[in-house]
Amino acid sequence: MAVPVIAGLGTAQPPAVAQDELWEGFFARHFSGTTRALAQRIFANSGVSRRQAAVNPLLEDVSDWPTERRMRRYQVEALPLGKEAVGRALTSAGLAAGDVGLFVVCSCTGYATPGLDILLARDLGMAPDTQRMFVGHMGCYAALPGLGAAGDFVTARGRPALLLCAELTSLHIQPASARMDTQQIVSHALFSDAAVAAVLVPGGPGGYALREVISVTDTSTADHMTWDVTDTGFRMGLSPKVPQVLSTHVRGLVDDLLARHGTSIAQVDGWAVHPGGPRILNVVERELALPPGALAASRAVLDEHGNCSAPTVLLILDRLLRTEPLPERIVMLAFGPGLTLYAALLERPAG
Repeated sequence: MAVPVIAGLGTAQPPAVAQDELWEGFFARHFSGTTRALAQRIFANSGVSRRQAAVNPLLEDVSDWPTERRMRRYQVEALPLGKEAVGRALTSAGLAAGDVGLFVVCSCTGYATPGLDILLARDLGMAPDTQRMFVGHMGCYAALPGLGAAGDFVTARGRPALLLCAELTSLHIQPASARMDTQQIVSHALFSDAAVAAVLVPGGPGGYALREVISVTDTSTADHMTWDVTDTGFRMGLSPKVPQVLSTHVRGLVDDLLARHGTSIAQVDGWAVHPGGPRILNVVERELALPPGALAASRAVLDEHGNCSAPTVLLILDRLLRTEPLPERIVMLAFGPGLTLYAALLERPAG
């Protein structure tokens, strides 16, 4: 059977804005009373120095918009961003849109029908028999089950598959009148916008083979991470206990994945770990006993791009694939509602 290989990546991001400018120009007046001092500390310690925003609150305040208006804007902003990422990924892989057998789209920040999968398939010229899959509400870990589904299709059908992760978190700033607990402040301090696409093909030279995707879900902690549809956009719930849950499960998940392929943590030279925040990266680094600098790419992406939800782990992978020397073996890790942990193993083909 064909081994699925990541043959191309493409990224697209809206304009960047400095974290300090966001604080001084918008969020400092968005929060009030004792909450403002707490928020300032959280923003300063977020590990983020700049973020991207399709809807920049310094220019346009959407915090009081009803959800319907935000969803209309999602279509306007997400379509060109997704088209740019997909176009770059296809070019990188040397393929045309008509070659795609399966198109997987992951997004939890906007919904409409027809969705991005249909509109992009139409605008890019995908074949009428291209199959599509839309993954919603998986949040920050969606890229990995998306990769898994695309890889399984490539293996079973011997045809290329395309994954797009596109998120516009800037559409979901909550109104100043909303309950501003620590969880909500953290989400306002971390989240960002991006689109990343990946092309998977059956075998061939170059690229990285997708060996396996695995997961574990601790449903006893389902209330630790939530994403609620409200009348004023989608509201994030993020418990401070999330790092503790990750510390319980991450080592076993990674050891299991690597053991199934006859390898170990010491033999992994590339780590793409979703930066849910600085504490998340610190916990993963500690539990896996990683050497200094192992998560440098993850920390750099958090610093330069913030937490872009599903696209973030692919942004880190893209960064790793631009380093010298290239890693021989990469583990991707992402975490989200459930609480769910996903892991994937990538390897450069021998020779």
